[in-house]
Amino acid sequence: MFNEFFQEQWPLFVAVAVIIAMLVYSYVGDKIAGYTGVNTDEATRLFNDDAFLLDVRSAGEYKDGYIGNATNISSTEIGSKLGQLPKDKETPILVYCLSGARSARAAGMIAKNGYTHVYNLSGGINAWKSAGLPVGREKSKKNKKK
Repeated sequence: MFNEFFQEQWPLFVAVAVIIAMLVYSYVGDKIAGYTGVNTDEATRLFNDDAFLLDVRSAGEYKDGYIGNATNISSTEIGSKLGQLPKDKETPILVYCLSGARSARAAGMIAKNGYTHVYNLSGGINAWKSAGLPVGREKSKKNKKK
């Protein structure tokens, strides 16, 4: 009886298996990649504990607002600019982008290069702003003259 049901409803079983796999990956995927996903509360704690802040957005996006004194290295350049990261590979590094996708890839690359405390801000700077947390902005040339 179950065999008959399975044969008739096999797409349903495949869909359930995919959903279960996605749920499991959402809980352990970051750990496998070598970094930890954090929410804005955890990111604030890291910020307050002087973690190294790494913004992996483009320079133009960075000028629109950044967290604290973040170092800006585009996600496309991270592999060639690892030398700009702290020499101590035990230093906590909080990586973020606009939404968390680019920073997740960058965080994985950083972890693969031996850094042991790498954190990705889930939701990126969008989540940070939505939580009402402050962002810095580069002053325009007009404002610098005042």
